[in-house]
Amino acid sequence: MGSIRVRTQTGKLFFDFRFSGKRCREQTALDDTPANRKKLLGIMERIDAEIVLGSFEYGRYFPNSSNAGLGLIREVEESKNDTPLFATFAETWFAEMRAQWRDSYSDTIRGTMDKYLIPQFGELEVGTITKADILQFRAALAQSPGRGNGLLSPSRINHIITPLRLILNEAANRHNYSSPYEGIKSLKVPRTQVEPFSLEEVNLILKHVRADYRIYFLVRFFTGMRTSEIHGLPWKKVDFNLRQMQIHQALVKGKIVPTKNDGSFRSIDMSNPVFDALQVQKEISGEHTYVFSNRAGDPLNANNVNNRIWLPLLRYLNLDRRRMYQTRHTAATLWLASGESPEWIARQMGHSTTEMLFRVYSRYVPNLTRQDGSAFERLLTENLNY
Repeated sequence: MGSIRVRTQTGKLFFDFRFSGKRCREQTALDDTPANRKKLLGIMERIDAEIVLGSFEYGRYFPNSSNAGLGLIREVEESKNDTPLFATFAETWFAEMRAQWRDSYSDTIRGTMDKYLIPQFGELEVGTITKADILQFRAALAQSPGRGNGLLSPSRINHIITPLRLILNEAANRHNYSSPYEGIKSLKVPRTQVEPFSLEEVNLILKHVRADYRIYFLVRFFTGMRTSEIHGLPWKKVDFNLRQMQIHQALVKGKIVPTKNDGSFRSIDMSNPVFDALQVQKEISGEHTYVFSNRAGDPLNANNVNNRIWLPLLRYLNLDRRRMYQTRHTAATLWLASGESPEWIARQMGHSTTEMLFRVYSRYVPNLTRQDGSAFERLLTENLNY
């Protein structure tokens, strides 16, 4: 039988009873007076009677309680005991979702399922997987080897866990039980590592890079294009009259695909150095489909450029090893250093808002006065001498 008790620290009354094998204590805002005790005892008697009859609905009495779902325990357990194996349900989910994904994303999810999720959960009934199972799996991932000699990063772990969350949530929705993923937050990911090159370093690189790659890296440094975007850039999207490049597609795993999101579908303004360089490049590769291509006219291979051109050049110049993606960060920081408008920079980068710009590059914002690209033009004109 339940009882009405008083919390000594506050003098407020609370319900104390057992339901579904669990001790439940629900606080009230009522002071400990005879009238209030009598009122709550009447409610407690009704709760006791409904528990005995099996008709007690926790959420009806305590809708804001974390225990509000206890009244559905029997129904939930019955539902969870009649669910397919995780491997079976995951395959069904993957087949249904695949039509709305890009091939590259589909391949990523497929790889995650095959390497991590199905080996871990495949033989379990999807409805029997618990929150503890998920947390134990995530903890094991945190001790798994990642790139180089390190462990899997929080970002990589979150990407592995994401399809697991989607699968478990969908299974819970279809089989009418609470998802075990509720209340689990993603691991905190460190801020993006920004290691841009200074303008002096950019000059050094452009002076010493192989001649047939000088224009390629100049365009990367001064437009902020991603590797997939510059490798998938066709000449038909370069408009010399408007002095713009239309970024509508990208080269991902050897396939031309639309840009990754609506913000990435954009126009990039050509500064004078980029405009002049592309005029020269037109004479070199204008007969091919892509602005930067190999001798056969096919798009450049990112691994070849990285391993045969980029990394050896950094070693030769005694510069810190950095990913080619830092050319994109370099463009952003040069624009900010020259005082360009954050809104203009965000559009050039393919960001839908300036939020990421300020979050990632906040320490590179000395002033925010220019709006039209002229400050960047002046910075390049005064400092480039390659």
